Amino acid sequence: MDRRNVHTIQNQPHHGNDDVEPHRDSHLHDKHEGHSPEMFRDRLWVSLLLTVPILYFSPQIQEWFGYEAAEFPGSEFITPVLATVLYFYGGGPFLTGAIREARVRRPGMMTLITIAITVAYTYSLAVTFGFPGDPFYWELATLIDVMLLGHWLEMRSVVSASSALDELAKLVPSEAHLLNDDGSISDVAVESLSLGDRIVVRPGEQVPIDGDVVEGRSSVDEAFLTGESRPVSKQIGSEVVAGSINGEGALTVGVSRVGDDTTLSQIMRLVEDAQASRSRYQVLADRAAFWLTIVAIGVAVPTFIVWLSVGAGITFAVTRTVTVLVIACPHALGLAIPLVTANATGMAATNGVLVKNREAFERGRDIQFVALDKTGTLTEGRFLVSNVAVDGFDRDRAIALAAALERNSEHPIATAIVAADAANTGHPLSASDTLAIPGQGITGLIDGTPYAVGRPEWVAERGDRISELLDATLTEADERGQSAVVLIEVDTVRAVISVGDQIRDTAPAAIRALEEMGIVPVMITGDAEAVARSVAGDLDIDRYYARVLPDGKSAIVSKLEAEGKVAFVGDGINDAPALVQADLGIAIGAGTNVAIESADLVLVDDDPRGVAKALRLSRLTRSKMIQNLGWATGYNVIAIPLAAGVAYTAGILLSPAVGALLMSLSTVIVALNAMSMRRTSLS
Repeated sequence: MDRRNVHTIQNQPHHGNDDVEPHRDSHLHDKHEGHSPEMFRDRLWVSLLLTVPILYFSPQIQEWFGYEAAEFPGSEFITPVLATVLYFYGGGPFLTGAIREARVRRPGMMTLITIAITVAYTYSLAVTFGFPGDPFYWELATLIDVMLLGHWLEMRSVVSASSALDELAKLVPSEAHLLNDDGSISDVAVESLSLGDRIVVRPGEQVPIDGDVVEGRSSVDEAFLTGESRPVSKQIGSEVVAGSINGEGALTVGVSRVGDDTTLSQIMRLVEDAQASRSRYQVLADRAAFWLTIVAIGVAVPTFIVWLSVGAGITFAVTRTVTVLVIACPHALGLAIPLVTANATGMAATNGVLVKNREAFERGRDIQFVALDKTGTLTEGRFLVSNVAVDGFDRDRAIALAAALERNSEHPIATAIVAADAANTGHPLSASDTLAIPGQGITGLIDGTPYAVGRPEWVAERGDRISELLDATLTEADERGQSAVVLIEVDTVRAVISVGDQIRDTAPAAIRALEEMGIVPVMITGDAEAVARSVAGDLDIDRYYARVLPDGKSAIVSKLEAEGKVAFVGDGINDAPALVQADLGIAIGAGTNVAIESADLVLVDDDPRGVAKALRLSRLTRSKMIQNLGWATGYNVIAIPLAAGVAYTAGILLSPAVGALLMSLSTVIVALNAMSMRRTSLS
C-alpha cells in the first residue's frame, strides 16, 4: 500500500482506553504549576543558608556535638526569626500548593507537607513565647530543606526527560536555498516555502524541510529520527526529512510538507500528547496517593490523642504527629509512575518510537503475537527491480536499454525500471521511433538497433529466441509472484527483468528480534498466495494469511486474540480497523504520515526493527513501574506505624527530621530507578 495515504482515522476507541482520564487532569505535575527547577534550586540554597545558624543555636545539636553556642543580646530570637523566613520562603511552594489542592478539594502531598511544617512552626513559636515544651526549629528547617531537595530533583528529572522535545525544535535550519525558475538560488526563510518549491541542500548541511529528491545522489544521516547511526542512501524519488544531515552529494529537493504537516511538527505534537496522557498505573498511583493523604490524617490525629492520653506529654505527642504526617507524604508514590513514563517517552522518541497512548507501555509487555501487514511494512511498498537475468549481455546496459524505451510510460513497472537505471548511471540512453503496442509492450530504435520490452508472452507471438536460462528465470519469477518483462534485441531475448515489491533489508532482523523475545510473528497480506508464500519463506515466517481484504485483517487479529495478546503493525488507512482491534496498534512509516490516530505507538521510520524496540521498551517501562510502586507503597506501609511510635518500646523512634530525610530518600530512589532505564539499550 502507498505510504502516502493519509492516515486520519479520527476518534476511534481502543482497547483499555476507558481507564484513561480526561486530558485536562492528566498533566504530569499539576502540583508544580508555575514552578521550575531553578525556583526550587534557588529556594533550596537560601534555605540551607538559613538552616546553618538554626542548627548552630539548636540546644539539641549543641548537646549532641558537645559545644555551647555564643550568647549575646537578642541571640535567643535569631532562631525563631530565621525559622519564620524559612517557613514562608522555603515553604512557600508547599503552602501555595496546599491552597491549590484545597480549592479543588483534592488533598495530596502538598497538603501533607504544609500541615507538617505548619504544625512544627506554630508549636515551636508557641514554645518560644512561653508554652511548655521543646521547640524543634531545626527539624522544621531540615524538613523544608529535604523537601525542597526532593522537589528540585523531581523537576530536574521531568525537564530532563522532556528535553527530547526541545532538542527536536532546534534541528531545523531557519533558512533554505530556494532554486528559482531561472536557475538562480536565493536564501529564504523556511516558513516562506510552499508545496512544490525546489530547494538545494549542499553537502554537510541540514535538510530544512520535508521533501522528495528530484535531482542528485547522496547519503543522509537520520540518526536523530531513527536512532540508526549509518547514513541512508538517497537518490531521485527518495524522501528526506527536516533535521537530517546531508552527506557528500548535493541534493535538489521538492518540498512535500510544510508547517504543521512536517514530520518534526507532528512528532512534537505526538510527544506532547503522550506526555500529557495518563496510564492505568498512573491513575492507580494517584488514587493511592489521595487515600494515603486521608490515612495519614486519620493516623496522625489518633497518634496525638493516644500519646497525650498515656501521659507522654504534648511535645512528644506533637512530635509523633508531625513525624507521621512527614513520613506519609505520598511524594514517592505520586512520582513513581510519572517519572517512568516521562523517561520512557523520551527514550522512545530518541529511538524512533512515538507514544500516542501511555497505556501502550503496560499492554506491550504481554504481547504474544505480532501481526504485520506485508506491503509497506515488511516490504518497500512500491515496485522495484528485484532481479536482472542476462545471457551473454551486460546487466547495466540491459537496464539502460529497457529504461530508454519505458521512459515516457507511467506504468509502475516502467517507473521501477527507469528508477533502477537512474540509480546505476545517471546518464540515460535515448530511444527513437518508439511505439506502444497495447497489451504487449514498447518497441523503438536505440543507436539504430531495434529493441522491444514487454510481456513474456510476447516472445512466442513474435517468434523471438529465448535461452533456457532466461526461460527458467521467467518461471522462477512467476512462482515468486513477481512481474517480469523481457528485453528483446532484434529477435533475441537478451534479458529478463523481474519487478516486485522487495523485502526491506531490515525485515529479516526484525522478525528474528521478535522470535528471540518469544513473540510469534504473523504476516497478513491482500496479495496472492504465491507472493505471500515467497515473502514468508524468505523471512522464515511460519504463519501467514494471503488474499486478505482490509476488513478481514481485523477479523484475523480477533482470531489471534483468542490465543493471546496481539499487536498489529501496519502503515495505511486500510490497516486502521486492525490497528484499533489489536491489543496494541503500531503504525509504521511515520516519516510520511505521523498523525495516525488509530495506533498506540508510531514508528518514525519505515524500519520494522522498531517494533521489537517498542516492545522491549514496553517491558522495561512496566517493570520499572512495578518496582517503583512496590517501593513507594511498601515504604509507607512500614514507615507510618514506626512514625506513630508503635516500636517505641523497642527503642525505635523517628524524629521529624529523620522522617523528612527518609521521605526524601525514597523519592530519590524512585527518581534514580526511573532514570536508570535510560542506560538500557533497546537494540
